[in-house]
Parts: sequence; structure tokens; C-alpha cells
Amino acid sequence: MTYPAEQRRLVALGERLRLARLRRRLSVLTVAERAGISRTTLYHVERGDTAVTFGTVVRVLSVLGFGEDLDALAADDPVGRQLQDAALPRRGRSS
Repeated sequence: MTYPAEQRRLVALGERLRLARLRRRLSVLTVAERAGISRTTLYHVERGDTAVTFGTVVRVLSVLGFGEDLDALAADDPVGRQLQDAALPRRGRSS
């Protein structure tokens, strides 16, 4: 099940990928072949279809030159670090 906010994000990502492909003057066939997917699957990616696997989206991102952008996802996790620090036992106290 996909929540409406998540669906909107997927649709928006698909549209951004479509625009990136068009700006690069790459055809659907070219991107699909380079990503190792069918043209139909690329259409699904560009529409934000929830049935598309994450690996497929990653391959399309890489073909369009956004592969390194994935390295930034969740690299900085301030909330996670705060939660981790809050769970650490205090020094000098015995449990």
C-alpha cells in the first residue's frame, strides 16, 4: 500500500526523470536499453508507478547521470543520531 504523500513523491520523481531525459535529448528506447529495461518499464518509472522496483529506478538514475546523488540519501541522519545518543548509557552510573 502506498500512502497519498508517497505516491505524489513518486509521480513527481518520475516527472523529473522524464524531464531530465528530455533535456539530455535521450529517447525512451536509448534510456531503456542503457538501463537494461523495457520501454514500458521506463514509462512506468516516469509515471511514478509503485510497482517499479527500487533497483530499476536506480538504474534509470544512473543512466541519466544521477547515480552519485544516491550517495547523499540518508548520509546525514541528525534524528537517528539524536535517538542513538539518547539511548546511550550515561558514564559513571551503574545500571
